[in-house]
Amino acid sequence: MPSLAGSLLRGALLSPFRRPRPDAAFPRAPLTLPGVRIDLARLAAYERICGFPTGDDALPPTYPHVLGFPLAMRLMSARDFPLPLLGLVHTGFDLTRYTALPATAAYELTVRVEGLAPHRRGTEAAVLTVLRRGGEVVWESRSTYLARHRTDRADGDANGTADGDAYGTANATDRAAPLPASPPLAEWRLGGDLGRRYAAVSGDRNPIHLHPLTARLFGFPRPIAHGMWTVARCLAAHGTPDAVRVRARFLAPVPLPGTVEYAAGNGRFTLRGDGQTHLTGTVERLASGPRR
Repeated sequence: MPSLAGSLLRGALLSPFRRPRPDAAFPRAPLTLPGVRIDLARLAAYERICGFPTGDDALPPTYPHVLGFPLAMRLMSARDFPLPLLGLVHTGFDLTRYTALPATAAYELTVRVEGLAPHRRGTEAAVLTVLRRGGEVVWESRSTYLARHRTDRADGDANGTADGDAYGTANATDRAAPLPASPPLAEWRLGGDLGRRYAAVSGDRNPIHLHPLTARLFGFPRPIAHGMWTVARCLAAHGTPDAVRVRARFLAPVPLPGTVEYAAGNGRFTLRGDGQTHLTGTVERLASGPRR
């Protein structure tokens, strides 16, 4: 597994020299790592901080993202990746799990950069992660990351924008005809150290999540929660079938410390706080079975 510390250091050193733009060249070759085994102690720590039950033999639906994160970091810290690693904001996450994932199995991980796209607040990169077992695809995801910079785009990007959508990730349908709000089910109080605690189990030590001082360097008055923690926490509360498709959009940062309200209903979930929507997502049951 690539060294996360090495990738973070390389990405930090190269970040000031990046000149992000949507038509820039990017690394196209995938990275593949066979024979991946799960560290059960680290898995249990992840489950505890995200609210998943511990001791189950199956991986939580979001955990393969953590497994693939070192490979993604290697790609995004490479010299030919055009976006600055420091300050990247996770704006969207889609996953498909085709079957239950045993925690004691061996897997093959493949990660690649799908491409770059213009965004109303900068340039967005899409990263694809695929998990295979016995040659069959059992899980895959698509993450989008935003590098914020000055643009000439005065109106919405290709995805559309919506009120309260700080990153411009809501689609045009949601903007034109918002769905009824889901009923609130829980209120969660988030500590100021949540970003540091999640970083310890996920390896994602982006400075915007760690301390007020480092967050201010990238335009955030306070540290913000990891997007992947918010979606994992919501899925732990919502529950997911073995075969499932999840789509999540991070609409506004979650400042730390803070209080958020979790709402869910009819296969949708929402995280709200301070009068704005931070996260929306959907959970869709699929027919079980791996994909070749």
